[in-house]
Formats: sequence, structure tokens, C-alpha cells
Amino acid sequence: MSLEQTVTSLKEKSWARWTALVLLASAMFFGYIFMDVLSPLQANLKESLGWDPVAYGRFAGSETFLNVFVFFLIFAGIILDKMGVRFTAILSGSVMLAGAFINYYALTQAFAGSSLENFINNFLNLPDEWWNVTPFYKGMPASAKLSAIGFMFFGCGVEMAGITVSRGIVKWFAGKEMALAMGIEMAIARVGVAVVFLGSPFIAALHNQINVARPVGLAVLLLLIGLICFIVYSLMDKKLESQLGNTEEKDDPFKISDLKYIFTSQVFWIVALLCVLYYSAIFPFQKYANNMLQCNLHITAEQAGQIFFVFPLGAAAITPFLGNYLDRKGKGATMLIFGALLMIICHLTFAFVLPATQSAIVAYAAIVLLGISFSLVPASLWPSVPKLVDGKLLGSAYAVIFWIQNIGLYAFPMIIGSVLSASNPGVENPLEYNYTMPMLLFASLGILALIFGIWLKALDAKRGYGLEQPNIK
Repeated sequence: MSLEQTVTSLKEKSWARWTALVLLASAMFFGYIFMDVLSPLQANLKESLGWDPVAYGRFAGSETFLNVFVFFLIFAGIILDKMGVRFTAILSGSVMLAGAFINYYALTQAFAGSSLENFINNFLNLPDEWWNVTPFYKGMPASAKLSAIGFMFFGCGVEMAGITVSRGIVKWFAGKEMALAMGIEMAIARVGVAVVFLGSPFIAALHNQINVARPVGLAVLLLLIGLICFIVYSLMDKKLESQLGNTEEKDDPFKISDLKYIFTSQVFWIVALLCVLYYSAIFPFQKYANNMLQCNLHITAEQAGQIFFVFPLGAAAITPFLGNYLDRKGKGATMLIFGALLMIICHLTFAFVLPATQSAIVAYAAIVLLGISFSLVPASLWPSVPKLVDGKLLGSAYAVIFWIQNIGLYAFPMIIGSVLSASNPGVENPLEYNYTMPMLLFASLGILALIFGIWLKALDAKRGYGLEQPNIK
């Protein structure tokens, strides 16, 4: 059998492609579970650990702090381009696990009253001034500080894993069902969010005693399984490369100077800014959605989780179909525009209609719209990047996009926490917050994303990037 036949036979076997996808997607599934494991427990964190909206917002934003201000994601992209998918996958899984364990320890009784808690209480007491871009401030609970430190390291790992998984999927599915594969990976990850919103309040309330550390500990164990998935994938990927007769490291090596081709591309920046606007209106919203529903509908955390459950689950169900359509029919730029429109409608509904009606039906309808939006945009956004960037720069391109995205994911949870606190002066009960202003802020991001989506479609029509063309040739 010739070398070409060997390469073709491996790449054409569907079991190889889809097994690799399952391993990559499973690791991200567990990562997404940990990312939002505390989101449905905002009120419990206030009651049991004294986390007010500002402390919670600082914790939520801390995930991306090192990625943004230490440029870790840029370094992660360079590591990915120079060291390859296998090395970077295992590294990212290890960093996720280490950071998650720190986060978990901060919430346990072992930390409460310990000498470490006393030290943390006197550590990182920075003034709450405009120049303080860190998550830390004077008066922040010690458990929130240490949780934020752990979440920072977890954030480095999970974002590194995100670009690695995207690069891995391109490697296995280029010229085939790439958008479908990316859609399925996103869908599996979103099922993790659905599991969290249903399971986290239930696990925390076991034995009729609220313990916010309990679901976090379980999520840490799942991250260990995710690391094992990355290791198994690496063995499989190594076998593929041995049949290709080369290695990632020797194939057209990356140079720092090559980044200029990314930073000088107008269409790349439009995609990157569209990404940060869109995701800043989705992921920070997830951090507050459960409490928002509790406040507007006067329901428990478990009941709010059951309502919000339809968002990630619906998105997971729709995304693969949209990815398959994109592979075969195209229309990627058009999908971005419709996704932004639906997002605007959803957040305006939460701002005005839901508080006025206090109707669960309205909440369900808005969340379904957001789920469709969450399917349209990522399913079309990520498969578009390989059409805009040279293959050897793909890891760095994804890293730059994720870095810009992380700026929004860092800032907006903190901004929302501060806006929520400022618009609810004197409100101590975490179930009585008014969420009108935060929802209007999210809607404004959707409006800007819509503008960039229209601009991107116009540029594609003018320059022929192929964003409206199908992926399968």
C-alpha cells in the first residue's frame, strides 16, 4: 500500500474522525460544567459565604483575567502552533484540573477558619478604584478571593482547550463535515451547561443542607475524566501523524512575525469583534440568568434551573443541524445576522416584558429564542475562520479571537455586578434584585453585533471570502 493510500484510508474512515471528536468534545463538556457550576447558586453564595453582587461579579470575571492581562491566550496559541494539538491538549487539561481544585478548596469547610483564610483576608486588599483591573478589592470575602485565583488558572486551561479543540477538529474534518463537527462539539459542551443548571442546585441542597462546595467537588472529578479523554485523543492523534509520515512540529513551523498577517487583516478584526460582542452578551448572562429568573418569577433556584435548562439543551439540539446546513448550503454570514437579531429580542424581553408579566411562558419563549441565536452564531462563526486565515496560523488566529473574546468575558460579569448593585441601592435580599439595566446592557451588545454582522456580509460579497459558500467541496 502506498503512502498516499495510507493517508487517504485513515482520513476517510468515519470512525476515526468521529471518535476523535467525541474525545475532544467530552473534555470540553466537563470544562463547561465546571465553568458554570456556581452560576445557579448566586443567592446561596450570598447567604452562606457573604458574596454580594460585586464579589460574585468579580469572581465570575476572574476566569479570563490571566488570559487578558498576561496574554496567556496569545502564548497558548503560539504553544499550539509550535508544539501541536497533542501537547497543548494535555497541558490545558492539567491546568484546568489544578485551577478547579483551588476553586473547590476555597468553598470547603477546611478553608473556613484556616490559617490560609486569615492570610487571604489580609491579602490583595486593593482599592476599589478605576485603575484596579484585578478581580480583587478590599472587603472581598476570602473565599471569593481564593475561588477567583483558582478560577483564573482554570480559565487559562479551558480557553487553551477551546482553541486546541477547534484546531483539532479542523485537522480531522477539513474538507469534510467541519461545521457539523464543530456544531456537535458545541452542542455537547452546551449539554454540560444544561446539566449544571438542573444538577448544581439539586446537589448543593442534598440532605436538606445547602453546601455550595458539593457540586463543585463533583465537577473537579469530571475534569479529571476530561484530562483522560485528552490523553486518549493524543494517542490516537499520534497514530494518525505516524501514518501521515510527519509531525505537527516539523510542518511549516510558526514564527512570531507571522502574527502580522493576522493583526493587519480587516475582515479578521470584524470577526473577532463580532465574537467578543456576541459572547459577552451570552456567557456573562448565564452567570446571572438563574438569579434573574428567581427575582422576576419569585421561584426557587431549582425551578429557575428547570426553565433555563431549555436554553443550552435547545441550542445543543439545533446546532448540529445548522452546522450540517452550513456544510452543504453555506450562508454563514447571514446566520450571524439573524443570530444577533434574535439575541436583541431576547434581552429586551427580559428587560421589559418579563418583569411586567411575571410569566414563565414569556421566560421560556425568550430563552428558546436565545438558544436558537446561540446555535446560529457559533455554528457559522468558527468554521469561517479557516476561510480567512492561512493554515499554519490557524492556532494563533483562534487564540487572538479567544483573547479578544476574553476581554469581554472578563469585563462584563464585573460590569453587570456593579450595575446590578448600583441599580438596586439598599437591596440586601438576593431574590429582590431588579435586572432591567443589566438586560438593557446585554441588548446593546446585540445591536453592535448586528452592525458588525451586516458589515461582514458586505465585505464577503465584495471580496469573495466564501463565508456564504458551503464547506463541503
